[in-house]
Order: sequence, then structure tokens, then C-alpha cells
Amino acid sequence: MTIKVAAIGTGNVGRHALTQLIKDPQFELTAVWVSTESKAGKDAGELAGLDISTGIAATTDLDEVLATKPDCAVYTAMAYNRLPDALEDYRRILAAGVNVVGSSAVFLQHPWQVLPDELVKPIEDAAKAGNATVFVNGIDPGFANDLLPLALAGTCQSIEQIRCMEIINYDTYDSATVMFDVMGFGRPLDDLPMLLQPGVLSLAWGSVVRQLATGLGIELDEVTETYTREPAPEDFDIASGHIKKGTAAALRFEVQGKKDGKVAVVLEHVTRLRDDLRPDWPQPAQEGGSYRIEITGEPTYALDLCLSSPNGDHNHAGLVATAARVVNAIPAVVAAPAGIRTTLDLPLVTGKGLYAVH
Repeated sequence: MTIKVAAIGTGNVGRHALTQLIKDPQFELTAVWVSTESKAGKDAGELAGLDISTGIAATTDLDEVLATKPDCAVYTAMAYNRLPDALEDYRRILAAGVNVVGSSAVFLQHPWQVLPDELVKPIEDAAKAGNATVFVNGIDPGFANDLLPLALAGTCQSIEQIRCMEIINYDTYDSATVMFDVMGFGRPLDDLPMLLQPGVLSLAWGSVVRQLATGLGIELDEVTETYTREPAPEDFDIASGHIKKGTAAALRFEVQGKKDGKVAVVLEHVTRLRDDLRPDWPQPAQEGGSYRIEITGEPTYALDLCLSSPNGDHNHAGLVATAARVVNAIPAVVAAPAGIRTTLDLPLVTGKGLYAVH
């Protein structure tokens, strides 16, 4: 029996999710929502970059999408710069009785003690009213810093600290909104972007440290954040645009969860736009970038996760992984009890039905 699904968003992540929804026989695509009129009316196959026609035209009207009565919606629409709108989208979808898997807004990965109660409660109430479930995940936040570290933690006798790291060159990541407006690359170092405003790092990645702490069975005393930026030594270009000399070209930050005065859980990002910037900062396990999990305890672990793809570089692979994580979770989410669900709640998603020889 196929699961009826709708796609919400067709951007960097959404188009990969849409590809899988079209190709995977366990899903029946019912509708596609897009954010711009320039995409409205286009066939889902075209938006996914496939040489096929699905007969499903994209719309900018969420009510039209909900009217197709999908079992689940895949939400990958941009949320960084439209958080109130994104949360209202989730509320409307859930209240309509439609389950949701999503890659944004990222703090819904584990929103408790991260979002104010007045923002979490409408989502919980809508899920209860619609008897629907929501699961937000991906790669980061997602399996690179929830599923994998929790799996390793389950093989320890004692744990002093869990550190999850993203060490990646973003030079081929093509999103001017994320790179310039959200992360502040290419901007003067005294110009604080959205991401580095006080409290935003803890809002965006607090879900990671809070969920890991919950998995460890501890209650954090506080969550703090630190960051360092590095200027460009000269003018150069990246996929998203031009970086002028002296503007931000590398960023390192930590979101730290503390217990009894000790740092128990850490989410760290080391982001460069060129490989030669800040060679003293942690280096990836492969060219371009990797994810790293470090558990200090008995035993101690260091696990490097290296992504690649026959169809693109590490950034491309990361986008595909982000999309596939939530799409593959659809059957488990549809079967789960109503409410906000996390990696701690869902059964292991194994990739059932994905084996293929190319």
C-alpha cells in the first residue's frame, strides 16, 4: 500500500526529496508547494530535475496542497528567514490531520527548553487536534549529531563528554541567503549576521545538545555559545557569490551544554570558504569536509563520517542525505503516535526497500 505524500519546498534539499518521492514506488505524490510564482505551474518532474512528467503542477497555495489529503507532507521550505511563517505552516498542516517530516525549522528536532513554551504548544496542540505526527531531522541537526552519537553512547560504560563536529568547506554551497544573510560570510567582521545574534546559535543548535543530554538521562544546567570569525586574505569567489578581502571567510562556533560546571555535550562547527584558511582549526577527514563524533569516556571514541556522491561533491552528498533521512522516516512517522517525535522516539530506520544495482 502506497503512502500519499506532498512536497513542501523544492530548494537545495527539497528537490532531492522530491526526486525520491517521485521515484520510490512506496510513495504516491499528491501535490507540490513552491515559494515563488516563477515555479508555480511547473511539473513536479521538472522541478526535481527529472526527464519525466508527473502530471502534478506546483502551487503556492498551501490549502490546495492540503486538499489533496496526503498522509504525510515533506517540509523542506526555507525557515531561517521566515520562522513565524514556518511554524504556522507546521501548525496548519498538523491541524489538517497530515503527518509531517521536515528538514526545517531545525530546532523542532527537539524543541523543549529550546523554544519558548508559547511557540511549542501550538504545534503540540495542532498535532493532538489533527491526530498527526511531526519529525524534523536531516544531517545537522540530524543523524550526524543525534542517531550516530547516541548509538556510540550505547556501547559505553561511562561518558564524560559527547562532541559533535561539522568540519566543512562551504565554497560550493549555493545559497546566497544562507551564506550571506544568515551566516554572514562576505560581510564585515563587525557586522553581526542573523546566526551570530545573541542566543541564535543556542536556538538553532540547542536542540542537538538538549536531545543528547536527554539521551544520556541528564538535565543540563545551562547552554552557552561561543564563536570566532576569520577574514578573507584577498578577494575570491564561491558558488554563492563574491567574498571581498577583509570580510568574513571562516567561522568556528560551539554550543555547549553544561552540567555541574562541566561541558557535557558540545555541538561545534568549523566552516571555511577555502581550505587554506585557519589551518590551526580542526581539519576534516577528507578533502572538502566531514563530520566527527568524539566521545570521551570508557571507552573513548572518535568517528569520522565522510560523505561523497557520484553526482557531486561533499556538499551535494550532504543535501541528498538531509533529504533522504526524512523521506525514509515517513513510514515510521505515519505509524507513530501523534505529537512531536524525535530520534529518541522512532524505531531504527534501516533503508528498507532501497537496495538497487546501478
